[in-house]
Amino acid sequence: MKILLDIEEGKVPFMMELLENLHFVKAKPLTAYKAEVLEGVKEAVEEMNLIKQGKLKGTPARALLDEL
Repeated sequence: MKILLDIEEGKVPFMMELLENLHFVKAKPLTAYKAEVLEGVKEAVEEMNLIKQGKLKGTPARALLDEL
């Protein structure tokens, strides 16, 4: 299982040391770019779920193609 943690900048060294000392945990920090991409994907999935639930109106693919 993978878990994404958002840790205060000043606490990162402590948390990394703690996680590295747990033999059953593999910890690897994300680059700022990867974290940003992951956040964007998360927002897109949440938006898709809202559209499927009818709580948000989606844009038809034809309308997106017509804009190009």
